[in-house]
Amino acid sequence: MTIDDARLLRWRMHAQLAPAEPATVADAAGRAAGIQAQDAPAARLGLRARGVRTPRQVQAALETGEVVSSWLMRGTLHLVPADDLPWLLGIFGARNVAAGAGRRRQLGLTEEVCAQALAVIPEVLRAPLGRAELIAALIGRGVAVDPAGQAPHHLVGYAAARGLIRRGAEVAPREPGYVLLDGPPPEPAGDTERAALAARYLAAFGPAGPADFAAWSGLPLAVCRRALADAGLPEVAPGLFADPGTEPPPGPVHVRLLGAYDNYLLGYRDRAAMLDPAFAGRINAGGGVIHPALVADGRVLGRWRVERARGAATLAVEPFGPLARSVRGAVAAETEAVGRFLGEELELRVAGP
Repeated sequence: MTIDDARLLRWRMHAQLAPAEPATVADAAGRAAGIQAQDAPAARLGLRARGVRTPRQVQAALETGEVVSSWLMRGTLHLVPADDLPWLLGIFGARNVAAGAGRRRQLGLTEEVCAQALAVIPEVLRAPLGRAELIAALIGRGVAVDPAGQAPHHLVGYAAARGLIRRGAEVAPREPGYVLLDGPPPEPAGDTERAALAARYLAAFGPAGPADFAAWSGLPLAVCRRALADAGLPEVAPGLFADPGTEPPPGPVHVRLLGAYDNYLLGYRDRAAMLDPAFAGRINAGGGVIHPALVADGRVLGRWRVERARGAATLAVEPFGPLARSVRGAVAAETEAVGRFLGEELELRVAGP
């Protein structure tokens, strides 16, 4: 069995961004195998594209602990259902601690300093604190950490990877709070947990192969091959695995306005099929920046942004070429949906032909 690019991309987009009934935040994050969350507004837009109705819904889910954020796949921050965090830390926690050891030493975060911080954090983190407040409290207890530069970021990441803290709701605009993580430290993961991760990945990103799973997760390719085999899903095309029942039926064009750093653009080793290499630099701007994208039936057709001036807001789309009439109509509907989510009326402007 072979799959042409159009069929493959439509299947993948449906897996990651299927038209959904209004979802709980935990449901949306779980179906997506975690939401990239280093940029909070972008993470909220990622959840919108997967059925979440309002930003307040996201804040409430963080406040109640329905969802949590921590450094997981590829050592990057992801928002996941709270029930998933312990076993995900079992897979990624020790790996991320080891990966950051050299940089911590460069920043003066010796093993002794880190151990002291782990001992003191439960004493000072009685209520949610922003990172600067947490670091100030640690310094006040004699922990030798430079509050400037990157040391605070690496120290809280270390404590999160060790299973001591997690990110929670914002304590101020664009200022996430940190809270203690309930329960014992995570147990090291085994084959069962890695197979569960592989199954979750394929449900969200399939059809995909071991190299895609490795690129998304940051795990070694040999580990990914074994985990995919253990997950037990069939090979639907050479080197690609998925549940055959998840392929979408024929239907109208499926369009989404995806926020920055969206999962769909970060789930595969090679983006050439979904994003023409001639336009790749307009989405992946370098330095790890991934711009918001217009996607139709799995293909990236342009980028977009919201412009605000004189009390008005415009959703400006920069297509890479002429858009079909069906796509334009769907973009207009998506613009209205983004406006409802943000709580403001957006005027659509499409540049070019």
